[in-house]
Amino acid sequence: MSEASAPRAGVAGWPVDHSRSPTIHRYWLKELGLKGTYERFAVRPGEFREFAATIGKDGLLGANVTVPHKETAFAVCDWRTPVAEALGAVNTLWREDGRLMGDNTDVAGFLANMDESAPGWGTRGKTAAVIGAGGAARAIVHALISRGFQRIAIANRTQARAETLAAHFGDPATAISWADLAAELPKADLLVNASSLGMAGQPPLAVDLGALPERAVVADAVYVPLRTPLIESARMRGLRSVEGLGMLLHQAAPAFARWFGQRPRVTPELRALVEAEVLEEAAR
Repeated sequence: MSEASAPRAGVAGWPVDHSRSPTIHRYWLKELGLKGTYERFAVRPGEFREFAATIGKDGLLGANVTVPHKETAFAVCDWRTPVAEALGAVNTLWREDGRLMGDNTDVAGFLANMDESAPGWGTRGKTAAVIGAGGAARAIVHALISRGFQRIAIANRTQARAETLAAHFGDPATAISWADLAAELPKADLLVNASSLGMAGQPPLAVDLGALPERAVVADAVYVPLRTPLIESARMRGLRSVEGLGMLLHQAAPAFARWFGQRPRVTPELRALVEAEVLEEAAR
């Protein structure tokens, strides 16, 4: 195999410099002793179709897809997994028999992170409150439906977006107003922040966790900072909490296995490596 056709994958986005995916996949390639590379592809809006056409050529096994291309990636696929179909967005591409294939691993990433960090989280109750109405929220609502949650209340600062998301899934998802979130918490077995609130450089997430029952689990999809104020508040209350970095790590594993043929592990060493990178960037 020539150097030009050596196995490779990467992440496509605009911008893409901030992506942690290269750190994750390069770690796995080295740990497993596999030949291959993982790159960043800066793909401008409007140029994604041309990029997708290169998958399967010159050793390019596939690509992760990040903002703003997930919906376009969905559109250009010849075939999509049922999860990607349900979400209307693709974050993993590969080619089989000439066909461009698409998956969305965010659902699997969320569930694996929850199962690892809060074992039994989905068996003690089936009522959830989800903050946010973007792509992460869509994946998380789908994940909760797949685990049999009976009520999923979606709150967003722009209520129309919450209503659109709830309508996409139908029962058991329902939109509530931002003002009604506090009234939802006493009956919530799970609270998930799937918005950008609380992220470094974004407005804070002001939620009083005092009304949550003691059995409740609190999860945050945000991982910059690594431990958000929401997670800190949950721990101060003695509630089980799930940080966002694990979702990022776990969603990468199915894509790696798809391209390179081996299922990698999310290890404490990998987590520490990515945590150090996040902290280093935050200190700049």
